[in-house]
Amino acid sequence: MPSSPRTTSPTGGLVWFLVLAFVPAWGYVLVARLVLGWSVVDPLVQLPFAFAPAVAAVVVRRWVTREGFADAGLRPRWRKAWPHYLIAWWGPLALTAGTLFAAAVLGLWAPSTSMVGAGGTPWWVTVVGLQALALVITPLYWGEEFGWTSYLRLRLVPHRPWASTLLTGLIWAVWHYPLAFLGYVEFSHVLLGLAVWTASFVLQEILLTWLRLRSGTVWTSSLAHAGNNMVLSLLTATTLAADEGGTLDGIAVTALTLLPMGVACAWITLVRPRYGRRGLSG
Repeated sequence: MPSSPRTTSPTGGLVWFLVLAFVPAWGYVLVARLVLGWSVVDPLVQLPFAFAPAVAAVVVRRWVTREGFADAGLRPRWRKAWPHYLIAWWGPLALTAGTLFAAAVLGLWAPSTSMVGAGGTPWWVTVVGLQALALVITPLYWGEEFGWTSYLRLRLVPHRPWASTLLTGLIWAVWHYPLAFLGYVEFSHVLLGLAVWTASFVLQEILLTWLRLRSGTVWTSSLAHAGNNMVLSLLTATTLAADEGGTLDGIAVTALTLLPMGVACAWITLVRPRYGRRGLSG
């Protein structure tokens, strides 16, 4: 894997980034939900929250550290990165299949040829629609990826790539925590739910970092992020979750997704010789 871009950002840049990513985002969702009564499940309500990391990264790059955008990965790099775009697009669907396979093997779900998707449509129509939707809304997920994977992860612990990736995943998870108390997600056991949710963010960050570094562009990780939300999360929830006709609660469904994600993380970091043990460093 290519080495991480060199950085010149001082510690102050990281402090400013975290302040600008957290304070406006948390303040906004609290006011939106508790004062204005808006639903944070509404995608339009989510937009200012979702773009806070990107705004923070732009402000820090442009005005705080003045380091510019040379290593930001803004170029799409279509010709060189197209295999990684395919992985980013179809990877979440593969993770979905892995999750359902694990549920079936564990006796938690029984597949049926009469399965239907959201709104009673045939399952394949739902899959095609969500795959297409992930492509269309990729720019919305750039809002997070430009901040977390394309700024913070590259600078947090620049000479210790694994530590930087894991810490970025933890920070990304904590940034989402208010949503667990404002109606975006509901856990039957809050502490356990947050722990499983955090593990999910950390594993996702490993995969997103791999895509970002291998492809040299933030757009591959943005596409994968869109797929994780629109395909992996929605399909597993509508198939397995009790409130959608399944038998499992949200914690169990999220925990099941950790299994194929863990396998994918192990593959990109341990398989030799092409990807090697330095899968997140070079």
